[in-house]
Amino acid sequence: MARVLPFVLFAFGIWFWLKARRSVSSLVGTETELGLLPRDRQNAELAGPDAALERALAEAGAGRWEAAAELLAWTDKERDWERRALYARVLGEAAARQDSWLRSWRAARPAGSPDADAELVQASATVARAWLLRGSPYSDHTTPEQTDRFHELLPEVRADTARAAELGPDDPTPYIVEIRTALGVGYGPERMRGLWAEITARTPHPTSAPLYGAHEAAVQFWSARWHGSAELAREFAAQATADAPLGTLMTAFPLIAWFDHHDAAATARDYTDPGLTALVDAALADAEQAPEDHPRLPEVRHLLAYFLTRQSRHDEALDQFRLVDGYVHALPWRSRRDPAAFFTAVRTKAIRGAEARSRIRRGV
Repeated sequence: MARVLPFVLFAFGIWFWLKARRSVSSLVGTETELGLLPRDRQNAELAGPDAALERALAEAGAGRWEAAAELLAWTDKERDWERRALYARVLGEAAARQDSWLRSWRAARPAGSPDADAELVQASATVARAWLLRGSPYSDHTTPEQTDRFHELLPEVRADTARAAELGPDDPTPYIVEIRTALGVGYGPERMRGLWAEITARTPHPTSAPLYGAHEAAVQFWSARWHGSAELAREFAAQATADAPLGTLMTAFPLIAWFDHHDAAATARDYTDPGLTALVDAALADAEQAPEDHPRLPEVRHLLAYFLTRQSRHDEALDQFRLVDGYVHALPWRSRRDPAAFFTAVRTKAIRGAEARSRIRRGV
């Protein structure tokens, strides 16, 4: 027996080694097995799939404006302000990088008869161009020259925004665009409240659903990072959720306010705080009730994927990651220099956490 024992122990050692090799291999290949896309195939311009918008962006990249014009005209006809604000921002950001298509669109109109949709995209593009000139959104990371260039462009920003508002008197979108100017200029509280009143007057509750895009811009303004404080941002987020029905995604804003003010210094214990867990659960319920085609739903799913991973709720996190895979232009990923790298790194943690939990359940 004494002679056999070493061989038995050696055999068990080989068995455990092979089992560990299989486990490691399964982790390495898990992303591919789950059908998830690698880092270099993540779209950094959008938060989620939108075939019409992606087509308009592709056409604009080729110098053709007609698809963008059709898209914006449709949002105006349908009074789909949520989608209109999103499309204006994304197309404006594209035009800030390369605007030959937008110049052709504006030139196609008869003299003295501007196109309200083209002028809205122009306003959004001018704001986006100002931010590109400024560089970092943080003042302590911005050179005096960048700040000067930013402020030199502001009169043009205001003129373009005012023209878009005049051409679309019922449209809240120009005022949402202006909030991005307010961030950089530093509107005072009363001026910001006046701007918010222009938006809410055009989307009166309860006849209109609260606009996610408008609230997203405003909660940034009221944060300590910009022109408010943690308390003001938290109050604004609480007001947004106070009487908003499930499915409007307003429960995302308490999470955004928390992220903006706590994430950088948060510990694992902070993320499992019962109060924060309740906020995540509320946002999950909200997302489940939202229409599948809500244009801002992917942004909430990105946020949930991050929070759920930090709370070690890996299976739930993977559910969200699967639904937004391939797109990374959303919080929290876009807060980093390389959003796709951050997205895939956190996703990998969720995958490995889910795999570890699965092994525990199987007793292996």
